[in-house]
Amino acid sequence: VQLVESGGGLVQAGGSLRLSCAASGRTFSSNAVSWFRQAPGKDREFVAGISWNGRTTNYADSVKGRFTISREYTKNTVYLQMNSLKPEDTAVYYCAADRQVYGSSHTMEAGYEYWGQGTQVTVSS
Repeated sequence: VQLVESGGGLVQAGGSLRLSCAASGRTFSSNAVSWFRQAPGKDREFVAGISWNGRTTNYADSVKGRFTISREYTKNTVYLQMNSLKPEDTAVYYCAADRQVYGSSHTMEAGYEYWGQGTQVTVSS
């Protein structure tokens, strides 16, 4: 599975962006998918995840109430809607698909087998 992120860019604080993670090669409809991010000088961190069937989502405390993860099976795509963006949301955002099938998302990077190349999100104050 190849994952390609898009939708990043430069936005003012308080603004919104929607990131997309499109899969090619084969479907990832049986895999949980998560978004991670890495800010300059910091470790990569979990942002949001969605289970293989879309019924369960989980979020980092820092983004709860502002970000929403969803998936569209017909387009083989997972989205991250980001609202009320803050300068501290500035990072490279990565999507990742779990190596296990029919599971829920989790925060452990090692459990994700497929990764995208990342998309830059910059929030200005």
